[in-house]
Amino acid sequence: MQMNQPSPRQTERTEPLHATLGDRIGSGVIALLCLTVLSLSAWLSPAKDGHGTHTQLGLAPCMWAVALDKPCPTCGMTTSFSHAGEGSWVQAAKVQPMGAILVLITATVFWGASIQTITGARLSAVIQPSLTPRIFLIFGLLLLGAWFYKIATWQTTW
Repeated sequence: MQMNQPSPRQTERTEPLHATLGDRIGSGVIALLCLTVLSLSAWLSPAKDGHGTHTQLGLAPCMWAVALDKPCPTCGMTTSFSHAGEGSWVQAAKVQPMGAILVLITATVFWGASIQTITGARLSAVIQPSLTPRIFLIFGLLLLGAWFYKIATWQTTW
């Protein structure tokens, strides 16, 4: 007599849908970090040149801009976040399109991490399967495209 073998589906290990205490603490830290970034962005005044807002935080000017008079790949991100913090979404996208996308991602991560922290709902189990190499490739291409856009609009005053 042959015993029935369990199907692959039955032997798969699935993660619980309820977050552990460690998961909740980790997501609380992530939510706090996202809130800090978003709050600082709202507090800063966007630079008129479309870059350089980060110097209000006591950081040095971008060495690419100083040495090469060209933007770095993340040029204008802080300024874009700052425009979004003021509610100027069109301006945020004009200054640095990827910055505007990252503001939305940061806000989404904040809310997701907050929900997981407060309720214990394990949202990462739902989101992680969608983080495929293809998504990261698309993200990288968008970043590259935004950098080319920033190069093309480098001397524009916003």
